[in-house]
Amino acid sequence: MKNLLKIYLDYRMLIKTLVSRELKARYRGSILGFFWSFLNPLLLLVVYTVVFGFILRPRDPAFAGNPFNYALFLFSGLLPWIWFSACVLEATTIILINGNILKKVMFPAEVLPIVSVTANFVHFIFGIPILIIFELVLGHPITPYIFLSIIVMLIQYIFSLALSFILSALSANFRDLQHLMANIVTLWFFSTPIIYPMTFGVINQHKWLKLILYLNPMTHIVEGYQQAFYYGGMIPYKRLGVTLIVSLILLWFGYWLFDRLRDTFVEEA
Repeated sequence: MKNLLKIYLDYRMLIKTLVSRELKARYRGSILGFFWSFLNPLLLLVVYTVVFGFILRPRDPAFAGNPFNYALFLFSGLLPWIWFSACVLEATTIILINGNILKKVMFPAEVLPIVSVTANFVHFIFGIPILIIFELVLGHPITPYIFLSIIVMLIQYIFSLALSFILSALSANFRDLQHLMANIVTLWFFSTPIIYPMTFGVINQHKWLKLILYLNPMTHIVEGYQQAFYYGGMIPYKRLGVTLIVSLILLWFGYWLFDRLRDTFVEEA
């Protein structure tokens, strides 16, 4: 873990430069450029508001009374999921895509997962003001608990970085992992309370189903955002504490695995 912190300190300027380059590259050649970082989540929220606020109104009584409630609930969980899924999917190709860099210079390979997670985190941050503005416009209450979302972001960052190290190291040697993870992420999405709340009737009726959902670290992370941004209550700090411990253990293992397999990256890339 100390070695990883040293990487952040020693290569902070390189990380900053590569993150900036990654953000600019995403919208290079487009007329609106970096403004798409705000416009994409805005359009996404508008679509969900129209579809689930007026066309497909959910029957769950938790969202009754205001046609926009479900759209805000959905968006508060969908934003962090977009960040997470982008990190996981990019991790399966990041070594292969940057193979030329690894071959030509003495480049610190561990910087690549860090840049990927950080760049996607910045995109996630740009979506937060859109959610808050919509809540203010629609009269949805905002409480001081919203500041606790910073804790949730930190935990998600660590968890995403841990998986990025593991997946990038393994996918460099097992390329089928790229296709496998695309399907796993889809299953993972529906196994996370994003399109449904944990209070959903079916979940409460089946304890085994609730247990499976609680074994999913992203369940507690997404619930943390939902509490902070939608419900305006205390985040599930006990379960998030366990998630943080699990994430740190995975980060230690992920960095160890990455370091152990780094000699194979140039050969396989």
